Amino acid sequence: MSPARSVLVTGAGGYIGSLLVSSLSADKGGLETIVAADLRSPSRRLDGIEYEAFDIRDEKLTAVLDKHKVDTVVHLAAVVTAGRRPDRELEYSIDVEGTQNVLEACLATGVDKVIVSSSGAAYGYYADNPDCITESAPIRGNPEFSYSDHKRQIEEMLSRWRTDHPELHQLVLRPGTIIGATTHNQITDLFDRPLLLRLRGAESPFVFIWDGDMVDILRRGIFSDVAGIYNVAGDGVMTISGIAHRLGKRTVTLPVSLVRGVLRVLRLLRLTQYGPEQVDFLRYRPVLDNTRLKETFGYVPQKTSREAFDLFAEGRG
Repeated sequence: MSPARSVLVTGAGGYIGSLLVSSLSADKGGLETIVAADLRSPSRRLDGIEYEAFDIRDEKLTAVLDKHKVDTVVHLAAVVTAGRRPDRELEYSIDVEGTQNVLEACLATGVDKVIVSSSGAAYGYYADNPDCITESAPIRGNPEFSYSDHKRQIEEMLSRWRTDHPELHQLVLRPGTIIGATTHNQITDLFDRPLLLRLRGAESPFVFIWDGDMVDILRRGIFSDVAGIYNVAGDGVMTISGIAHRLGKRTVTLPVSLVRGVLRVLRLLRLTQYGPEQVDFLRYRPVLDNTRLKETFGYVPQKTSREAFDLFAEGRG
């Protein structure tokens, strides 16, 4: 692979996308062109950044890649939180069909490398998950959990493309829970509650990756010729009980069947963003092995899971 000269970031207005674009603006590392692509134009523009507003499903993407002579694409755009009125068809269109459009546009314009942010959720939330999951574990997703299921389908698509189009080099990252001092998302909403839910018989282990580490890993992907598939997580895990203790909060322990039933009713009444599928999300969380990240990709996270969560806790005061 040739050194990156022009990079385009999809989902540039999102949480990690905005951090990455800000980092590239401050230190271009030899890049000649940096394109921040998102559905909407930003309210604030950074020096040295080209801004493009379009939907990743739009055929305009091909013209934008060609216009800026892009050789590296960082694909971060995705539906992470569906909200109280989920639209599975729309989410599929954005996540899966949008990724297909990105790949096709990359191929059409001669892009050299695509960096895709997948997720540890692609492994799925299953009772028979190994204690520590390596990159060789099967990608199963969960059909009832759209984010997990779409990541599975995207990874299957990427696998086919690696066989059919090896000229488009791939770096696929499977992060655990990304967290930092200012993180606000569907997962941190659970931690912000006065009482933390603990499912009877489940420890609910979380592996965290500091947002600063995630940005550094993406930068390394841009500025090196490294390719392949990597779990992204800090060392160690934190359980719900440990998270509650760190936040100075109590847990309430409830049986799985009760929680599943209550969530089913609340989702039908549109009183919560969570559905019964979230039970397995807490019950069988995949613990990501980061050995390959450290030994093959060559990056040792600066923060452990505990240290990354400490920054989040401090940010919450």
